[in-house]
Amino acid sequence: MVGMIHTVTSADGTPIAFERRGEGPALVVVAGAGNDRHGDEPLVAELTAEFSVVTYDRRGRGDSGDTAPYSAEREIEDLAAVVAALGEPVIVHGISSGGALALLAAAAGVPMERLSVFEPPYRGETEEVPEGYADEMRELVAADRWDDAVALFTMSAVGTPAEAVAAAKATPMWAELRSFAPTLVYDAFVMRDSKVPGELASIATPVLVVNSNGSTDWLKAAALAAAKTVPGARQVELDGEFHSVAPERLVPELSAFYRDPR
Repeated sequence: MVGMIHTVTSADGTPIAFERRGEGPALVVVAGAGNDRHGDEPLVAELTAEFSVVTYDRRGRGDSGDTAPYSAEREIEDLAAVVAALGEPVIVHGISSGGALALLAAAAGVPMERLSVFEPPYRGETEEVPEGYADEMRELVAADRWDDAVALFTMSAVGTPAEAVAAAKATPMWAELRSFAPTLVYDAFVMRDSKVPGELASIATPVLVVNSNGSTDWLKAAALAAAKTVPGARQVELDGEFHSVAPERLVPELSAFYRDPR
């Protein structure tokens, strides 16, 4: 099921496309790297049974525009514009680096009734994205070296072994990621130095941080670190695969949190 496409103008004049499906409280989904508003369709389909789900194309993706120069602050303004366009209280769910973006938006004061995030990919003291990752990604994208940009992302940001990356190049997944290569640098700047940002300690919105028990240790540690930084945040680990939990397991947990009167 596809909803009607709407467009809102962000603070810097960039058009941001979004669509809304389902009935119930408004729930905005923020996609992660390598995805547009269609990328989390199984989850969205499950959520529409209880919520009016809003998905949007982050800048540079799908039907949204893009305006130079890029900064994470502009993406916070984009989410704020979508929230304002709805004209009602909203819940937000952010996925991976989209979760990191949503947390920054909450810290910046974007109004949200509740916020859930799935595995924001922060790194700890012993697990770090290589120094200069964002600058290298920007150089690769500027040179139209999209395959190299995707390889850098999958190895350095995701932690995929080099041999698995080589095998992935012949798959449909690689072609899809390649189409998003110009925006991979955007997610690199959203993640900054890959550490949990200190300003998350100012968040007053109720927050739930979710991770999969099938993910790597550093992603599990990231969920715990984020939950410890946000005052009063809850953290839950669910049965799942690497960086993924099936919607039928995830949605009941999200729904219970969204409807909790506390």
